Amino acid sequence: MTTLKAALDADGWDGEWYRRGFFDDGTPLGSASNSECKIDSIAQSWSVISRAGEPRRSKRAMAAMDEYLVRGEDNVVLLFDPPFDNPPEDPGYIKAYPPGVRENGGQYTHGALWSVIAFAMLGDGDKAAELFSMLNPINHTLTPDAVQRYKVEPYVACADVYSRPPHVGRGGWTWYTGSAGWMYRAASSGFWDCVCAAQR
Repeated sequence: MTTLKAALDADGWDGEWYRRGFFDDGTPLGSASNSECKIDSIAQSWSVISRAGEPRRSKRAMAAMDEYLVRGEDNVVLLFDPPFDNPPEDPGYIKAYPPGVRENGGQYTHGALWSVIAFAMLGDGDKAAELFSMLNPINHTLTPDAVQRYKVEPYVACADVYSRPPHVGRGGWTWYTGSAGWMYRAASSGFWDCVCAAQR
């Protein structure tokens, strides 16, 4: 763990958040220097969940995640932003999805739920509860217009929610997702994580 922490501090930190990774030529991904995928939620959340991030940096990284990836007006928590459209480097299969769909800059619910868990571990129960409420499928179908926008079942977790016009707020895959398990984990352990964080 000591070696991992040293590597994260030396090469993973981008100045305001943690990078997502690196291309084969060493170009960073999830960096302020990128025109697409400047910031990714998974790296920020797992800096907390893994306890491998330096605590002050992890807290700053989660604040950046909240600032750049939480879209309260659209009720979505993005995986990263901006999505890939015309990347100078090849990020792999992810660019096959249109911008704002599924893992390409939409809400990837696994990643969004990891941010709930991370905020809970930081002791920020209000933010964890706010994000959990945004991810709760029933809250995407509270009005007839919202039902028409969401288009999927309001009683199961969905894998993704689209983030770009004309499909902002439209749900993706349902039933066939591990997000349900992470949603259960976030709901069942989140309170305990907040209590433990407050006692540290």
